[in-house]
Amino acid sequence: MSWHDASMDEVDAAILAELQRDGRQTNRELAERIGVAASTCLERVRSLRNRGVIEGFHAEVNLGAIGRPVQALIHVRLHPKIRESVEAFRDYVTALPETLAVFVVSGGDDFIIQVAVRDTGHLRDFVLDHVARHRTIADVRTSLVYDHIRKTSVEELPPERPGAPRRGRRR
Repeated sequence: MSWHDASMDEVDAAILAELQRDGRQTNRELAERIGVAASTCLERVRSLRNRGVIEGFHAEVNLGAIGRPVQALIHVRLHPKIRESVEAFRDYVTALPETLAVFVVSGGDDFIIQVAVRDTGHLRDFVLDHVARHRTIADVRTSLVYDHIRKTSVEELPPERPGAPRRGRRR
């Protein structure tokens, strides 16, 4: 999807790029950087928020600095695979303080859970005491994360080539 598919023009795209670069800048600074009046900029940011394009502004936390330097991905398979089990486990694991992200996925696993913990002993205890003992768990596999490289901005996709098959859409 391109920015234009989301009813966005070049000004909206510039606002998004600037806010992803520095979400703490003032409206006046943002307007100066993209070359529009402050009132226009403010209205555009409000519109992007109201349309759900901008969902919020967040601080990026250094996990090592808060005593949680070890990250892991925990792959979980449930049994039975019924809506109630999936939703109950999703809600349960999301509420745990070690959990950073929960992905409900297709394929061999039902969930991939990203966690941050103090050390490998804490990880072992988390998996055994909170994940593996849950009543609907059929299988658990844990992978330590050596490096976590995360993009902090979303970029516009290149335009689709004419005649190229469209992914994710029925013809």
